[in-house]
Amino acid sequence: MRKEQATSNSVSDPAQYVIGVDVGTGSARAGIFTVTGQILASGSCPIDVHRYDGIHVEQSSEDIWRAVVTSVRQTLAQAQIAPGQIKGIGFDATCSLVVLGAEGRPLAVGDPDIAARNVIVWMDHRAVAQAERINATGHHVLDYVGGRISPEMETPKLLWLKENLPETYKRAWQFLDLTDFLTWRATGDLARSICTVTCKWTYLAHERRWDQSYFDAVGLGDLAADGFVRIGQNVVDAGVPLGSGLSQSAAQELGLLAGTPVGAGLIDAHAGGIGTVGAGNGGSAEANLAYVFGTSSCTMTSTREPVFVPGVWGPYYSAMVPGMWLNEGGQSAAGAAIEHLLAFHPYATEARQAAAQTGKSLPAWLAERVPDFIDSGDDPVSLVQGLHVVPEFLGNRAPFADPHCRAVIAGLGMDRDLGSLVALYVAGICGIGYGLRQIIQAQATSGANVDRVVISGGAGRSSLVRQLLSDSTGMQIAVPATEEPVLLGAAILGAVASGIYPDIPTAMQRMSAFAEVYQPAKEKIITQHEARFQVFEQLQNMARQVCKV
Repeated sequence: MRKEQATSNSVSDPAQYVIGVDVGTGSARAGIFTVTGQILASGSCPIDVHRYDGIHVEQSSEDIWRAVVTSVRQTLAQAQIAPGQIKGIGFDATCSLVVLGAEGRPLAVGDPDIAARNVIVWMDHRAVAQAERINATGHHVLDYVGGRISPEMETPKLLWLKENLPETYKRAWQFLDLTDFLTWRATGDLARSICTVTCKWTYLAHERRWDQSYFDAVGLGDLAADGFVRIGQNVVDAGVPLGSGLSQSAAQELGLLAGTPVGAGLIDAHAGGIGTVGAGNGGSAEANLAYVFGTSSCTMTSTREPVFVPGVWGPYYSAMVPGMWLNEGGQSAAGAAIEHLLAFHPYATEARQAAAQTGKSLPAWLAERVPDFIDSGDDPVSLVQGLHVVPEFLGNRAPFADPHCRAVIAGLGMDRDLGSLVALYVAGICGIGYGLRQIIQAQATSGANVDRVVISGGAGRSSLVRQLLSDSTGMQIAVPATEEPVLLGAAILGAVASGIYPDIPTAMQRMSAFAEVYQPAKEKIITQHEARFQVFEQLQNMARQVCKV
């Protein structure tokens, strides 16, 4: 593999620690870090996910908080340090919508008889029709979401609730992004993070205001009429200390001290960006595109001035790095798309059993099998001649902002063996890389250039995947020194809230570093990827037309 080693920070003060809490789609995780970014211990706890009707995905905020408590307590037990050594705590989470009634009680967002399911998960696409109606208004606020709002964002979901569950909507005391729910649950402070409301709720951070005319135009004028009290009157920068720190009740649950500083949070992908792009040995945040490759994928690019990129969310002011503008892309299904792709293959069941025996996921196991099927000196792309995958099973988030796009698999034969499954996996990863390449190119065309991609997320941990992404995009792929960059990003918020560091840029530089850098291929291999990228775009264009017939 074409990679270079990089240096990392060293531990300086073992007496002070900070906690990062990351709530993903399927689990809550916690990590204890030193003030220079080394992870001391971590824990996790699964979260129930309820799917039905193909597009509805729901969770319970109380189940999520229970998982947070469990993961924090696991981490403290593993680290064997005193609660008083924890100087700050930060939270990040998926951009899911939490609905609370009087006194903070959950309100059902689906079946009225199941009040506990009060979270519409980020990937839920029930609000496609509402998003299309909002986009038809052409309101100027949409300029700051790439020109088209996504059904993954919160105002389409709020409109769906108002139209389909009017009693729930009417009775709601607070509508919160999941991150803001967690910080409220920890501190009792209803302040919203500038990250969540700017990226997912149409808050105009550069003007520090909501736009009432937008809410009137889309049918949510009642939220504006009451002074936005139900969606956030106090919006603060990420890392700002909230309330009086951990409340007595939250501290007892978590096993920490009341008053421990809690920083305003971030969306999970943005925490991954904070944990990676400002590395002390990696250049400025402007030079690095953060790429979180997990169940979904997210790209985050920072610029000094606003850059408007059609089909790419933003520009958002101070939504990740304070004082900088953020453009956000990615795909609704990335790691999940690879899993779904592999499930179609006749050999998938047998391979999944073999992977389980080694304690690995099927994609991770297949990545290890690739060298067995290529000749010495050959590249993995040699396995996929004539086999092409456009892995858009859940639409295209960027740069086309088209939730109706669907996947294409071209070149399949009747092979039923492991070798053909391995080839399908490689073709799928190449497809992910070509989609990433489209976003990078779209941003560069509009003036947002980057020097390298900094990867994080569970689906991108394999050296094979990292090299394929480097080759298919033609970009350097940098790897953070920490194995938990999202948790580190959350912990950085705690370090800033506690006063250990004066601001997020300083904390990023002191607590993060690159471990290695993968270089893109040359000559023959890059020529193959150029040709495959052209086919990818042809198939993608064809699929976008077919979906309309």
